[in-house]
Amino acid sequence: MQLSQARIEELASRSGVKRMAVENFLGTLDGLTREEALANLEQDTKAYRWNAATGRAIQQGIMEAFRR
Repeated sequence: MQLSQARIEELASRSGVKRMAVENFLGTLDGLTREEALANLEQDTKAYRWNAATGRAIQQGIMEAFRR
């Protein structure tokens, strides 16, 4: 599953979001299941100490990517 580059850019442009984290994470969803992506998000959020806004943007992107 994958989001369009335009949608990733929209999510990465939100206030308080770490742009590079959102762009990199959402750009690498191919080959993952939704569950795997969400588990990776949880691990990466802890490892990189991403703020809540970044986590929410990535989570929303994951949910949108796997809705299709």
